[in-house]
Amino acid sequence: MYIMQQLNAEYWEQRHQKNDTPWHLKDVSQPLATYIDQIGNKNISVLIPGAGHYHEAKYLWKKGFRDIAICDISPTAIAKIKVKLDEFKGIQYITDDFFKISGKYDLILEQTFFCALNPYYRQTYVEKMKDILSDSGKLVGVLFASHFLFEGPPYGGDIQEYKELFKNILHIKIMELCTNSNKPRMENEVFFICSK
Repeated sequence: MYIMQQLNAEYWEQRHQKNDTPWHLKDVSQPLATYIDQIGNKNISVLIPGAGHYHEAKYLWKKGFRDIAICDISPTAIAKIKVKLDEFKGIQYITDDFFKISGKYDLILEQTFFCALNPYYRQTYVEKMKDILSDSGKLVGVLFASHFLFEGPPYGGDIQEYKELFKNILHIKIMELCTNSNKPRMENEVFFICSK
């Protein structure tokens, strides 16, 4: 049973002010970079929820994508990302609770947002993803492949519980252990692709 922590805007604002995000890779997620590399249509709309950091957005921009939105509940996180991406004009920044945003996206990239949410909200997360995906859209990302011995965030899980969580709401195209994770997460990531 998970403790119902108040992981609200104030909580995340304090953590980002202190740079207290120990799961930060400090680089683009290699499984996501590999996926991005094979996308032919650069005109799709992309959302990075709970971005926290800027690496995936920068990688997308350098690969030719221009319809990119970054969402984070922490104003400090968004301000830091804007500084890092200052040269890339046109990226949209949403400083808000992910569960309150609207619109439709062709690609939603998951990289540590899921693990930052209390597992109590995981069902709501999947439902919201379905709601904001375009009809042909995809939710693509990485999830931790093990449970942690400490109270999160981050929160872990395992591939079987993820399949149970996603299968009744989204179509699971791929959900498997990563073979190309960044070194700190080697053998501890699940790569997945889901659609409506």
